[in-house]
Amino acid sequence: MATWIKKLALLAGMLAVSAAAAAQGFPNKPVRIIVPQTPGGASDTLARIVGQKLSEKWGQPVVIENRAGAGGNVGMEVVASSPPDGYTLLMSYVGTQAINGALYKKLSFDPGKDFAPVATLATLPFVIVSKPDAPFKTVPQLVDAAKTERLTYGSAGNGSVNHLLGEMFNAAAKVKLVHVPYRGAAPALQDLMGGQINVVFTSLPSVAGFLKNGTLHPITVTSRKRAAAFGNIPTIEEAGIANFDVNPWFGLMAPAKTPREVIVKINQDVNTLLGSKEIADNFAAQGAEVYRTQPEEFAAKLSADIVTWTEVVRSSGAQVD
Repeated sequence: MATWIKKLALLAGMLAVSAAAAAQGFPNKPVRIIVPQTPGGASDTLARIVGQKLSEKWGQPVVIENRAGAGGNVGMEVVASSPPDGYTLLMSYVGTQAINGALYKKLSFDPGKDFAPVATLATLPFVIVSKPDAPFKTVPQLVDAAKTERLTYGSAGNGSVNHLLGEMFNAAAKVKLVHVPYRGAAPALQDLMGGQINVVFTSLPSVAGFLKNGTLHPITVTSRKRAAAFGNIPTIEEAGIANFDVNPWFGLMAPAKTPREVIVKINQDVNTLLGSKEIADNFAAQGAEVYRTQPEEFAAKLSADIVTWTEVVRSSGAQVD
């Protein structure tokens, strides 16, 4: 018996040394970040900002790979089934990790168990936008119009944060904007500018350029405080709807069972980058605010958000399959 205990202890020690060595040399080949949404949205924008800086820091290519589809589940499945070595990461946000588990009943993976939280990157408010020539410029005007005519809102897909935000707005404002789902923010915005729909609920980074050049009009942000780089946009509470605060996080996940030493190494490197003024300024230009955590803090935040958003999904009645 004593011999087996010694052998197990020796094996455990060898595995610990091996994991530490892997972390010390990480990365020694290209790293890919899977973005489970289409190009141009918040996840894609933030992933590219951070990916470029990680590539410079690591001296290895960091490849951003868009794998959109099924509300983010296509990209999530790629990461969940990848080797747990830190070389394939998921650009995650509250929608994919905290909502999809309640929304989809037939998943090949568990959003809460098959991923290891690595590092948060940012929080950012969402925004309601319309065409500049729309007859409603403010939340009260939008609410009044919705009470007398059929208005539609576009989202990045059924069950997305954008969609659920619309349903939360409907409930809070006591109106019924009709939901029109799209396969990502970009096609929804195209139809908005083409006049096919009335408003879009979307993330600030996905429309930052349109807001700056006046192509779209911002009605409100969904956070309790105004966005630093878009301080002219009123919050939804300022517009008269109380207790409304949606400010989702974005971060990096790894496959479950990725060695803790590798997770800690990535977390430390990401947090170092997030402490730079350049990253803070780049994020702020998109309407985002740097959000740094340790892996354990990220895991606790995710657990709490799964409870919160599961209730939102239940209350909305949203279901995909």
